[in-house]
Amino acid sequence: MGTTNHISTKWLGKMAFESTNPSGLTLKIDAGPSDGGEGNGFRPKALMLSAMAGCSGLDVAGLIKKMKLEVESFHIETIANLTEEHPKYYDRVLVEFHFHGINLNEDKLKRAVDLSVEKYCGVMEMFRHFAKLEIKSIFHHQ
Repeated sequence: MGTTNHISTKWLGKMAFESTNPSGLTLKIDAGPSDGGEGNGFRPKALMLSAMAGCSGLDVAGLIKKMKLEVESFHIETIANLTEEHPKYYDRVLVEFHFHGINLNEDKLKRAVDLSVEKYCGVMEMFRHFAKLEIKSIFHHQ
């Protein structure tokens, strides 16, 4: 049997929850005012996108270091389409990797993204089971 993660999520009243993380940190989840919440926390579906971007971002950051690539900064834009019918889920997701720097090695950076997307990122693999993924690498030479 593989590793298991155990998360504990506690109702705080109204539409708010607090969820633990294996790292010992907590995060607050809340609905928006239109759904009876106060908007003082993360939205569950949006958190899934943050999880995917974070998972892949960790891979790419590690590969940038391992490949000794010069990257001043990078960010990930994740744009997801929700279905109309309940239960609503993401059926299409665009993930854009934006790299900034003077000396960007585009081929190696594309390779780092490909390795994350196709081999390393478990959250990306989970998404692949219910959504069509489109991945783009965009280079901003300064």
